[in-house]
Amino acid sequence: WSTWKHKVSATQAQIKAAYYEQSFRCHPDRNAGSPEAAARFTALHQAYAVLGSAALRRRYDRGLLSRQELRAAARPPPRAPVPGPAPARRPPAFDFDAFYRAHYGEQLERQQLLRQRRQRLQRQREEAARRWQPDRLAELSVAVLLLSAMALLVGTK
Repeated sequence: WSTWKHKVSATQAQIKAAYYEQSFRCHPDRNAGSPEAAARFTALHQAYAVLGSAALRRRYDRGLLSRQELRAAARPPPRAPVPGPAPARRPPAFDFDAFYRAHYGEQLERQQLLRQRRQRLQRQREEAARRWQPDRLAELSVAVLLLSAMALLVGTK
């Protein structure tokens, strides 16, 4: 408690606020080259490791916390082990493609035939459009005009 300059009756929120405030003031990055600031920061961190935990704080206040527990509280918890490589995958027990073909095969074939028919009709339309080009249309209109002129001549006689 001497490190904190707070009463024993301080709440967890007050302890946390005091830790953040004091650690900010004496952080080694803010006080480069100051061994006193580094020592104070280390002491604050160790004190907060105990007083920041409600269970450890109760044991400390009762005088039941051993030196070994104090050192363990100041250390960060060990990292979880990294999992190894994933186990090899087994081949699927169910062949979904075979099931799909067995149940929907006829429908798939019909759709494919319909798609081919549409493509064939589209090609035929494009060919027909290419066959009726403007110069052929001009020739046809000249022929119709000649026939109508002949019909007029024959009709007036």
